[in-house]
Amino acid sequence: MNQGYAAPSPSATAPTTVLVVEDDPTINGALTDRLVAEGFRVVQAFDGPGAVVAHGEHAPDLVVLDLMLPGFDGLEVCRRLHAERPVPVLMLTARADETDLLVGLGVGADDYVTKPFRMREVVARIRALLRRVDRARELAEARPPVLALGDLSVDRGARRVELDGETVHLTPLEFDLLVALASTPGDVRARDELMREVWGWADAGGTRTLDSHVKSLRSKVGSTRVRTVHGVGYALEVNPTDTPDRPDAPLGER
Repeated sequence: MNQGYAAPSPSATAPTTVLVVEDDPTINGALTDRLVAEGFRVVQAFDGPGAVVAHGEHAPDLVVLDLMLPGFDGLEVCRRLHAERPVPVLMLTARADETDLLVGLGVGADDYVTKPFRMREVVARIRALLRRVDRARELAEARPPVLALGDLSVDRGARRVELDGETVHLTPLEFDLLVALASTPGDVRARDELMREVWGWADAGGTRTLDSHVKSLRSKVGSTRVRTVHGVGYALEVNPTDTPDRPDAPLGER
């Protein structure tokens, strides 16, 4: 089941469409009302299968996705959405366990908000994710299409990464984070600088998101390739001393 709502638009420009997937009608309704008031067009879904159908029918610009859903959970929804048509995903979760969050980020979620949450925080995260998509597109056009970093090759146009000639499957956020680090190899990038460039915002609440994505990226390109500079940020090493564990199943790229 899904429904669409839209705020009146004074211009001919189509409003940004957000798919809200939440099985609690009260929370779903409150999110919908707030987002419509903010000028978004909103499509609602209340379970996993409904979310996949709504994604296919409405082609949303962003998905707000609850982790615990009837039918199948938010992780499976995220996998299916990215297999069909990649889209930015803000995950809602009552779990704060790092393992659960890493799994969510690993299947393609771009960011997360833990319950209970404030509506203004959700709106801020949504706007930041949309800015990130626009900025990633602009940066890709402004920089060389292929970055060669020793045994690592990053093709910005095709959004493809190869390590020793083998494809490395990254989520959209992992790819954008790698590009940000690879644009100045060896140089230390401050945490708040990375948050602004990759996510579009910088505050203390975002550091765990950044750390989780760095941890996941290291598992795919090598733990010593992304160097931590304590109290400052991260740097990409061109010639690291280790090799990553390659995942068996590919994850979607945008």
